[in-house]
Amino acid sequence: MTRFLAMVALAACTLPAQWLQQPAVGIPRTPDGKPNLAAPAPRASDGKPDLSGLWNKAAGQYQADITVGMPPEDIQPWVRALYQQRIDNYAKENMGVQCVPEGPRYATKSGYLKIVQTPLLIVMLHEDLTYRQVFLDGREFPKDPQPNWMGYSIGHWEDETLVVETTGFNNRTWLDGTGHAHTESLRLTERYRRSDFGHLTLETTLEDPGAYRRAWTVKSEAVLQPDTELLEYVCKESDGGKEHFVGQIDKDRERAVPVSEAFLASYTGSYELTLDGAKLTVEVSLIDGQLMVNRGGRGWQPMVATSETSFSSPMGSWEFEKDNKGETVLVYVQVESEVRAARKDPAN
Repeated sequence: MTRFLAMVALAACTLPAQWLQQPAVGIPRTPDGKPNLAAPAPRASDGKPDLSGLWNKAAGQYQADITVGMPPEDIQPWVRALYQQRIDNYAKENMGVQCVPEGPRYATKSGYLKIVQTPLLIVMLHEDLTYRQVFLDGREFPKDPQPNWMGYSIGHWEDETLVVETTGFNNRTWLDGTGHAHTESLRLTERYRRSDFGHLTLETTLEDPGAYRRAWTVKSEAVLQPDTELLEYVCKESDGGKEHFVGQIDKDRERAVPVSEAFLASYTGSYELTLDGAKLTVEVSLIDGQLMVNRGGRGWQPMVATSETSFSSPMGSWEFEKDNKGETVLVYVQVESEVRAARKDPAN
């Protein structure tokens, strides 16, 4: 099963589009000519930290699931039900598959971000030609905003930290790659801090009482990309439209290959997976004769056998193999790569 994984590869991320060998002007460099990312953070003309530049942001586990670590009871029942429906349909209504802006998810997803800073306006540019405007001119939010894809953003400085508040999103977008919904009452508060020349930290607090019972904060890190440039990515130029993502997990169950419980039991245990720089625990268990997977504490999902060693699930495709010592290895299969995880705790 690659429908969900193809969607994630095409919709949740793009290949690093770079203008190669384009040295940046006026940046600190080490004696060997490389950018000195540990140099002090630059200052803008108004004395504030200058956040300008092309950044490569890593969101880790929040890329796919914005609710990692959140108790299920903090998620409103209608959100949990809609999320499961989207998972079972391999997330084929994802924003990237539909070729529409991702809205609030730009604040918490991995990928390239170009920041252009002036004293009264900061512009944030994305590869897919979307942009955000953050106004620092003292204006207030519109009294009766027309909900839109990117919302309305105003910012201010708190010492060395840029604080950006955004409201006015429409409710047509997701908060992550797998389908957590939000309402038009969603409010984001982002805090950007440039610790040195090459590193940016970001904390995003999400508040949406109609969908989640409490506010929560997710963190990400970004590294400056000084000798390259942001190139465009246009969704419909690729052969990745919505019409190619069909089916649901029930259909895969109908085509499942029978595998003995004894064989399935040999795969159970706890595995450690490193994905987008974050370590996740993946648990595999045999429950009532069905092999189940729990990736990063997101809840148990069925693993449908496509062969004795290959399985599909709403959270992705998996394979089991043996390493050169005969130990079981779990392989998370993505379109562009495979991520291997050694078993650290076999089940009894």
